[in-house]
Amino acid sequence: MAPPTSAGVATANRAELIAIANSVASEKMIDKAIVIEAMEDAIQRAAKARYGAENDIRAKLDPLTGDLRLWRVVEVVEAVDNYFTQIDVKGADKLQAGAAIGDYIVDPLPPIEFGRIAAQAAKQVIFQKVRDAERERQYEEFKDRQGEIITGVVKRVEFGHIVVDLGRAEGVIRRDQQIPREVVRVNDRIRSLIFKVAREVRGPQILLSRAHPDFMKKLFAQEVPEIYDGIITIQAAARDPGSRAKIGVISRDSSIDPVGACVGMKGSRVQAVVQEMQGEKIDIIPWSPDIATFVVNALQPASVSRVVIDEEEERIEVVVPDDQLSLAIGRRGQNVRLASQLTGKAIDILTEQDASDKRQKEFTERTETFQNELDVDETLAQLLVAEGFTSLEEVAYVDLEEIAGIEGFDEDLGQELQSRATEALDRREAANREERTALGVEDELATMPHLTEAMLVTLGKAKILTLDDLADLATDELVEKKRVEPRRRNEDAPKRPEHKGGILAAYNLSDEQGNEIIMAARAHWFEDEATDPVGEDAHAETGQ
Repeated sequence: MAPPTSAGVATANRAELIAIANSVASEKMIDKAIVIEAMEDAIQRAAKARYGAENDIRAKLDPLTGDLRLWRVVEVVEAVDNYFTQIDVKGADKLQAGAAIGDYIVDPLPPIEFGRIAAQAAKQVIFQKVRDAERERQYEEFKDRQGEIITGVVKRVEFGHIVVDLGRAEGVIRRDQQIPREVVRVNDRIRSLIFKVAREVRGPQILLSRAHPDFMKKLFAQEVPEIYDGIITIQAAARDPGSRAKIGVISRDSSIDPVGACVGMKGSRVQAVVQEMQGEKIDIIPWSPDIATFVVNALQPASVSRVVIDEEEERIEVVVPDDQLSLAIGRRGQNVRLASQLTGKAIDILTEQDASDKRQKEFTERTETFQNELDVDETLAQLLVAEGFTSLEEVAYVDLEEIAGIEGFDEDLGQELQSRATEALDRREAANREERTALGVEDELATMPHLTEAMLVTLGKAKILTLDDLADLATDELVEKKRVEPRRRNEDAPKRPEHKGGILAAYNLSDEQGNEIIMAARAHWFEDEATDPVGEDAHAETGQ
């Protein structure tokens, strides 16, 4: 089926139609074919309003000549049921010689006069089509530019959010992505990071940021050629927007000092970044794969005496001289907070005296535990603690040679200590079992893998008493560790409640172990599903 070769041409001037299409396509920077298609759709709707919506009306606008053709499509049938979409053979023969039943033919329509209402409706259709095409063009243009720095002009400020004209689109710098206390006026030129591009119903949302650490990274890449070329890499970055920032840098070329290259001659390079970030002070730190070394560097300008890393808790204990405590912590905790963000670890700052008191307290507590549980004198208990034994489990399950090898100990004493430690653990297990029973925790939970009586007591205190209670939990609810990674937040904003982790977070179970526990607890669900209900129904029907 082809469009009619002759039909009524709309009264609108042909050249004017093409001029409008060219103008809109150029102004909105979209394909001219989309504008032509929108015009055709608008004309079709206007024609349906004139001739009846039941008709299958088509319009064709020649993009070169402006020639507008209008027609309706009808099906050739033996007996007409719908006069809007069907035509008999006799009528069809007048329109197209040789038309047979089942063919679709065109019925040319006369030109239509656009009334005020029809013209307004056509205008709305065209605007909507063009708007949709413009939004799609904006999304396609910016979706792959996430992470780039872009320069725009401040168009307006609404409810604290800055709307930026990017030329072909608009971006928004939300309040939490702005540099605090930065004064921005309409028509100011502003640089920002394309933080996120999302396709929304009302059009693409281009979210910009001046507070994100990546904004600082990209600024350094623009100012430092070695970073742009990949010779120097920014391994980590942390910011307190508008106040202070830290970056960890490393060089692939041993002859190039990464810190000096980022600072530049007389500080020219770093100052260019500082000015763009409204005077934000930047500490440039040499990055190290050794976490202890990197933490020491990150806490500059404070000096560090000792670093103790807790791998399981992902915490780092840093000991500093008494006179360095305030410098290490920083104003309102800023220095240690940025160092935590930079390293991805929670950092505890202790003075030499605090560290000494803590060690003494731990030494005393462990000594008392060994004295009470192993029924030994204070001297022997202190020897065990001094040799690095921290728990009854270590004494009970360590190789006998390690205990017997302690100065003043022998194999017989080692065996006796291990025997007493095992008995103490059994007593502790029995006490936990008794407490677990008193809490109402079912015995079936004790058959689950990896769970000890102490863990069952913890579950009981959390009201996890049955297999179904345990099976309903997700892995993170059961074993997720307490989150210790720091998060940047507004100083004036209310602090979020501390995340305590899963119910059994204190026992350092892995995600795999957590999955095993929960799947074992859910096993009876699948056994119940496997039960044959047909046999039960048959027994019920026969009265057996």
